[in-house]
Amino acid sequence: MPPSSSRLDPAGSTPFPKLLPWLLLVGGAFGLTAAVVLTVEKIALLRDPAYVPSCSINPILSCGSVMTKPQAEVFGFPNSLLGIAGFAVVTTIGAALLAGASFRRWFWLGLQAGVTFGVVFVHWLIFQSLYRIQALCPYCMAVWAVTIPIFWYVTLHNLNRCHLVTRYHTVVLTIWTVVLLTLIGEQFWHYWKTLL
Repeated sequence: MPPSSSRLDPAGSTPFPKLLPWLLLVGGAFGLTAAVVLTVEKIALLRDPAYVPSCSINPILSCGSVMTKPQAEVFGFPNSLLGIAGFAVVTTIGAALLAGASFRRWFWLGLQAGVTFGVVFVHWLIFQSLYRIQALCPYCMAVWAVTIPIFWYVTLHNLNRCHLVTRYHTVVLTIWTVVLLTLIGEQFWHYWKTLL
């Protein structure tokens, strides 16, 4: 094996050499911002149960409805704290890649494990929001919106020899997004149609 095979060089080994570092940096920063705002809102709600979070816009788009449910604290603390930790790591990795860093395979596999946990957890939260809580948190949706492409492109990076997958990378992501938007539209159609 050539020496470079033990490391995944951001400029040479990934099929998206310019996209991945920027996606990790910008997507991570976006997710980190949403997680911090959610944490601040949660603290305000804990201090004053009558507090109405800034993201409680209407009966459907209502962070307050989501934050007060047990699903918002799956591990005994606010889920947003997981987001702060996870997105801080993702943002740092993106910045490091843009600065020219390269990482060994074990590092990428660790990142893969983290983003896989994140995307599975996010989809569990999507299901809970749509079908159990029946409300949407806009900041949570921002987290969903960045977690899915981060997972997808880290996975593609790690599967970069599978050219069939990488050739149609945007098709899969587009279908994924359309399915989620369709589920949201269908679940809350009774409300959306009142706005038309």
